[in-house]
Parts: sequence; C-alpha cells; structure tokens
Amino acid sequence: MTPERWQQIRGVFDEAVGIRTEERVAYLDKVCASDAELRREVESLLSSDDRAGTKFLNTPAVDFSKELSGVPNRVGRRIGAYNILEEIGRGGMGEVYRAGRADGQYEKEVAIKLVRGGYDTAAVLERFRHERQILASLDHPNIARLLDGGTTDEGIPYLVMELIEGTPIDQYCDAQKLNVTERLRLFSQVCSAVQYAHQRLVIHRDIKPGNILVTKEGVPKLLDFGIAKILDPAVSSETTMASPMTPEYASPEQIRGEAITTATDVYSLGVVLYQLLTGRSPYPRKTQVPHEFARVICEWEPERPSTIVLKPA
Repeated sequence: MTPERWQQIRGVFDEAVGIRTEERVAYLDKVCASDAELRREVESLLSSDDRAGTKFLNTPAVDFSKELSGVPNRVGRRIGAYNILEEIGRGGMGEVYRAGRADGQYEKEVAIKLVRGGYDTAAVLERFRHERQILASLDHPNIARLLDGGTTDEGIPYLVMELIEGTPIDQYCDAQKLNVTERLRLFSQVCSAVQYAHQRLVIHRDIKPGNILVTKEGVPKLLDFGIAKILDPAVSSETTMASPMTPEYASPEQIRGEAITTATDVYSLGVVLYQLLTGRSPYPRKTQVPHEFARVICEWEPERPSTIVLKPA
C-alpha cells in the first residue's frame, strides 16, 4: 500500500468514525461508490475501532459471560492433578495461577492458565486439543513449555505451563544495566526461539516484553507461544482485531485485520528491540488509544534508534 493510498483511506476513516453508526452506510455509499477496495479497507478499520472501544484489542473473539471482576477465587481448588496455590496474573484471556502437583506422584510447581468462558462447543474443544498437542511439541530452551491441559468440571479449558519466574526483558536489561552488546546477545536468544517455532508453523501473535521473562540465571523465556491461536478458534491462518494482541507491539496486518504470517512476529520483535536499545517506543508518546495506534502503526516512520537516543526523554 502506497503512502498516498493510506492517506486516502485515513481521510475517509477519520470522517466516518465521527459519524453516527446508522449514518455511516450512506456516507460510504457516497464516497466509495466507485472504489470497492477503499470501502473494504475503511470498513475494516471502523470495525476494529468499534471493537477496541468496547472490549479493547486483547479480548478474544468470543462472547464472554463474565467480566474479570466476577471470576471466582480458585485458590485452594484442585484442577486436574494440581492444587491451585495463588493467582499470579489475569487479563482479557483469563487467569494464571501457580499450582503444585497434588497426586503424590512427584513434586512440581507449574503455571495454570484458565481460559475464560465461551469454549463450550464440541468443535472448539476438539480444535483446542489439536492445537495444544502442537504447542506441547515445542521443545526449545527459550520457550516456556506447554505441559498439559484439559477442561475443568465446569467445562472451562485450561493449560498447564512451565512455571517461569523472571523479569520482563526490558526491566531486566535496565536493572542489570546491560550494554548494547549484552542486550543484543539476550535478544538473539529470543529470535532463535521465534525462528524455531516458525519452522514448525507456529506463530506467537503477541510478542512483547511482558511475554519475554528473563530468569535469575539470565535465560530469556518466551511465554504463551501460539496460545493466541488456541484462544481464537474461529480462525486458521488468519486473525482479526478481536484476537489477542497488544496494540503497542502489533503489526500493521494485525491492525488492518489481514492474514497473520511469520512476518507479524518479526515486526513485533522489531518493536521490542527498538525499545530495548532506546528505552522508548518507536511511536509518538501521545499515542494512547487503539484508533491512534492503528494510525501511527500503519503510517508512522520511526526515527532511527541512533538518532532518538540523543534526544531528551
């Protein structure tokens, strides 16, 4: 897409986004009468903006029956062969707990991710099992392993993951005062993990510092590799703006709702690397809301890291 074409799309979108929903059809009929492609691009952005305004970009494409605040406390309960010990995180896709082996076979602590509701059909559960098996086969020293999974008594899918105790890679680099060479050496291990998975046709879809934890031994571990695909059963090789993503690290094709490829992960890796080298996002600091990210990601040309580091923070 040329810059001129994007400016045309942006102009129509900017006008349409400020029009009441019931009046948009007539507006698009008028301005896109002889340009079906223009209309498709604008409608895709409008649809993305509508979704972002309600459940934000990292909400899975399913109809959840409960908000996060209504999720019951599961500490002390048993799920599969594990006892839930404590909650260690939660987000749009569900909750994550530290859990310990409960059947006496051996001692082991794991992370259990409980997927939120909406996965109660036979077809979805079958896909869940299939994708889980693919991810369980990923065996790389810099990828957190998927160990097991199943469904709770209530029919909620869960994943048993390798428990990684570490610090997000950007915070780790700053805390350890790593120089550029050391940061690149750490980052290259992450790239190796991504390449390994890509060779097995698995795409992460949500690479960001929070999904790259560095252990106390200095080993980076990429979490949730391919989990987004499990959590978005409505698609195969493609995804939409309603799929799990973080707008600050999303690629242009994710923003536009286009097909997801390995290039999506490569783009996100570039954003992470930019942040590691400069301490800043490649996008303007004023960018805060989803539709602003949609614009800058598709049209903004970031300054060179060597230039930006010389400017005041």
